Amino acid sequence: MKRLLFFILGLILSLSSCSSKDKDKILSNNKEFVIDKYDGASLRIASGSENKELEEIIKAYAEKNKQNIEIDYMGSLDMIKSLETDGYDAIWPASSMWIELANSKVKLKYEKTISISPVVFAIKESLAKDLGFVDKEVSTKDLIGAINANKLKFTMTNASRSNSGASAYLGFLTALSNNETLRSEDLDDPELKKNIRDLLKGVRRSSGSSNWLIDLFLEGDYDAMVNYEALIITANKRLEEEGKEPLYVIYPSDGLAISDSPFCYVDRGDKDKEKAFLALQDYLLSDEGQEKIEKTGKRNAFGDVYSDNEEIFNKAWGIDTKKALKVIRFPKADVIKKALEAYQEELKKPALTCYVLDYSSSMKENDGYDRMMESLSQIFIEDEAKRLSLLGNPKDKNIIIPFASDVLGVENASGSYEELAVIYDKLNESYQVDGATAMNEAIAKSLEEIKKVDDIASYTPAVVVLTDGKANGPMAFKELEEKYGESGLDLPIFSITYGSADKDELDKLAQMSRGRVFDGKEDMAKAFYEVKGYN
Repeated sequence: MKRLLFFILGLILSLSSCSSKDKDKILSNNKEFVIDKYDGASLRIASGSENKELEEIIKAYAEKNKQNIEIDYMGSLDMIKSLETDGYDAIWPASSMWIELANSKVKLKYEKTISISPVVFAIKESLAKDLGFVDKEVSTKDLIGAINANKLKFTMTNASRSNSGASAYLGFLTALSNNETLRSEDLDDPELKKNIRDLLKGVRRSSGSSNWLIDLFLEGDYDAMVNYEALIITANKRLEEEGKEPLYVIYPSDGLAISDSPFCYVDRGDKDKEKAFLALQDYLLSDEGQEKIEKTGKRNAFGDVYSDNEEIFNKAWGIDTKKALKVIRFPKADVIKKALEAYQEELKKPALTCYVLDYSSSMKENDGYDRMMESLSQIFIEDEAKRLSLLGNPKDKNIIIPFASDVLGVENASGSYEELAVIYDKLNESYQVDGATAMNEAIAKSLEEIKKVDDIASYTPAVVVLTDGKANGPMAFKELEEKYGESGLDLPIFSITYGSADKDELDKLAQMSRGRVFDGKEDMAKAFYEVKGYN
């Protein structure tokens, strides 16, 4: 598993972590957990977002032991980058495959697995029964058969952004290769490419975060989801609380990956922090700690479950903690690199992205226009996209809608960087920054343009709004909301804010479309990078 990290270092841009802190609060929006009310130093932890499920356990421990604990949730590469700049005392990634890379940055000690969770395929119970997948062995090819028969669509995290997505994708590839370990030559096999394309064409919505995928699934109407077993349990509890049918868990019989959740100390020579870390780690691995962790749906550090917690792993949901799982072996670094490059540029569904760009007069302030164009260069200019690991698929479709007091025009381009460069120059030269902010009108226009695209189901569609202001055109939000509903599109609207953008208004767009709002005020590159993880 450790070999995966060498690929991801070359593929993904490392990003900085969050920094804001509120005392003694769990801040879900900021992805940060803070207990900071006692005398003495804090134990600062960089963690994968899947550990948010353990917040109450950590909070109770911190208060009982009067220990300050801060947790920043971030992606695995964010975690590695932050070790050099942000002074974390411990790291807690989803998988031990990240530890070797972290060791090249700082000195790590006391690595121990805290919990285990397989990456599984979970399908609505009624559909799983209709497909004949209940109480039987189901292979990856069985799943492909259901997708090809147009009987199964699913949600999944982006394999080039998320640990769960990368793990699942490599599991699919390994299983379909019919080899114990994936080889470079397997990735040149036309049949393997066809099979994985057929599987990935079943992806209805993509996500850059395993936890956010749960929220997306619960808010929408989707058939299935690929995620950690523990998060499927979380989703099923909420589904049953809401009177909805649960998901039935499938462990692909020909191969799957696991999350082994290693917890490591970053040795910077502070004996007090080292002592605090060991005390927390010992507690998490104690019988009491492990039993509490199991209640969140994670298996214990040995992959087992205490008898008192077996009901958490509901057998009616297809969960089987006694089942012998065929866990994949990750291939060599160069093979993983090739596999993930193929995913991003060739095998996953192409993206259909409509960029809605603010050219209102307020963009003249605080370098708003210059910042927007610099950000767009990271998508439209090949050298920049390559440098920042944002290269797209040649089959992508791009629609660009500039707006000010009204919609200023509509530009179209494929994923060809020659076409994108021409559009970029036109955006820079042919449109003037002036006027009001007809943002709702521009978003309504994006719905019209996307509806014109043939075979939209073969793309992953999204609208990306860049704005520094508040909509003040004639179209009210309610009218836009009606147009969105009438469109019949499952179309996320992702907003990137900067300047004085009205976040409350953009939050309404996100809620309407099951999208997200990204803060680009301090780091536009990071915001763009995060958006592309969902598209």
